[in-house]
Amino acid sequence: MQAALDEAREGLREGGIPIGAVLVSGGRILGRGHNRRQQAGSVVLHGEMDALERAGRHPAAVYRGCTMYTTLSPCAMCSGAILLYGIPRVVIGENRTFLGEEDLLRSRGVVVEVVDDPECRRILGGFIGAHPELWDEDIGR
Repeated sequence: MQAALDEAREGLREGGIPIGAVLVSGGRILGRGHNRRQQAGSVVLHGEMDALERAGRHPAAVYRGCTMYTTLSPCAMCSGAILLYGIPRVVIGENRTFLGEEDLLRSRGVVVEVVDDPECRRILGGFIGAHPELWDEDIGR
C-alpha cells in the first residue's frame, strides 16, 4: 500500500488527482501508476488503469496471480479491467470518500480487502476540498 500511496503523492505533485495503484505479483511490483487524467488529458487513466498500462503485457496466468493495491475503491471502469484480466485480489486504501464496485468484484470471486487507511483519506479529502470540480469530473458527476 505504501507504493500506491507514493504514487498518489506523485499525482498530487503533478497537479493531478491523488489516487495511486500498484500491480504486484509474487511480492514484486509489475506496474505502478496514478490518476493521470489531468496531466495526460486522458479520459481513462485512473490509477489502476495506469498501473496496468505500465505493467505491460503479460500472459493471463500472470494476472491471475496478482494483487492490485489501490488507494481508493475502484470505479466501474477499473473494476471491469480487474475482472477482465482475472486479478484475484484487490487491497483498497479507503472507500469512505468513494465506494466503487466492491460488491461486483466480490460477486465475481475477487477477494476485496479494505484497510481504511487514514493517510489515503487525508490526501484525497484535501484534494477534493480544494478542487471539487476536478473530482466531480473524474467520477462522472
